[in-house]
Amino acid sequence: MSEPVVPVPTPETRHFWEGTAAGELRLQRCDDCSKAYFPPRPFCPACASRRVSVFKSSGRARLHSYVISHRNAPGFTAPYAIALVELEEGPRMMSNIVDCPQTPEALRLDMPLAATFRQVSDTIWLPQFKPTEI
Repeated sequence: MSEPVVPVPTPETRHFWEGTAAGELRLQRCDDCSKAYFPPRPFCPACASRRVSVFKSSGRARLHSYVISHRNAPGFTAPYAIALVELEEGPRMMSNIVDCPQTPEALRLDMPLAATFRQVSDTIWLPQFKPTEI
């Protein structure tokens, strides 16, 4: 497996990457309209308020959609699932499903998932998701 592309934290995403290194999935919530959102940004995508807070997500999600890639990519050996997961708090995020067969029979839509983290550098851990039932 080749080395993965390593994200570079920015001031807007630093809290997220510090969270993944601590084994936490950190999201943001608008202090005005209470909407939780991802990806990180300094304003609410629903109401444009700049009054936002960072909070620790439960790490629980459901598989919303996926595709199985049959081509190797930097850091990934085929086959592997590229997934859209819906977090318990509402936002959706792209990730990978791990710790289960990468087949349509194993990857059921709406299956319950839990966040897990894969270290790809000294400071960066990628969030991935694993089934909570197989």
